[in-house]
Amino acid sequence: MEQLPLIIEPEALVNHLDRSDLILVDLCSLTQYQEAHLPGAHHVAPAETQLGITPGPGRLPTTEALSALISRLGITPDKHVVVYDDEGGGWAGRFIWLLDCIGHTRYSYLNGGLIAWHALSLPLTPTVPPAAETTVSVTVHEAPTVSTDDLIELVNNKSVTVWDARSPQEYTGEKIVSARGGHIPGAINFEWTQAMDPGRDYRLKPLSKLEKILTDLGILNGKPIITHCQSHHRSGLTYLIAKALNQPVQAYAGSWSEWGNRTDTPIESETKVS
Repeated sequence: MEQLPLIIEPEALVNHLDRSDLILVDLCSLTQYQEAHLPGAHHVAPAETQLGITPGPGRLPTTEALSALISRLGITPDKHVVVYDDEGGGWAGRFIWLLDCIGHTRYSYLNGGLIAWHALSLPLTPTVPPAAETTVSVTVHEAPTVSTDDLIELVNNKSVTVWDARSPQEYTGEKIVSARGGHIPGAINFEWTQAMDPGRDYRLKPLSKLEKILTDLGILNGKPIITHCQSHHRSGLTYLIAKALNQPVQAYAGSWSEWGNRTDTPIESETKVS
């Protein structure tokens, strides 16, 4: 069967909905899913993709929880997974990171998600497909993710570029949502929403444009990228973008909820370094 691209347009995906190897994963709100979703799509609550335990609730769920989720969806190595959400790609990008973490390599992001799909009046349905009857035991791979302790060392060595996907106010420390505010020393801020084009139904801006923006900011500089936000939700999109630009990338899933709540992590703000 035709290999689908990492970022697939709605106009292209609609021609593949009858593929036997296709699994659609909907990460919209449950209310939205119950009202209308892509035909055959299985719903995954965003919380199912997170551990949900402080201080790093955005870390990967347990292996048992992941195995149950992947079994329910029927994701086996021969399946191609297409993910989408209704917010511009944060949760969908996080799910692609999750697939990387279990070693599944066949996946695509529906550009613009449900918003772009709906704008084109493409097929939607309230019908819920049955859960898959599979039993999958996943193995978690460490490579897509960096721990706090390892990130401290990498930052000290200046061997990576940290892409902070939070708002500028969180980055500077003006807005504090953990015990401490500010940013990881040397981190570069490019808020996740700035990668979207609201005028094109929240599709990503063209990759060539994003590449130039990120190069000018210094995020693309030849070093591996580590991206984060508060809980590795918003940085799900920036993780996806780095992959689409063929950049080596890892997610810091503990994100600022872990970094900002520890006492041994270095922090920069507009006014001080601690």
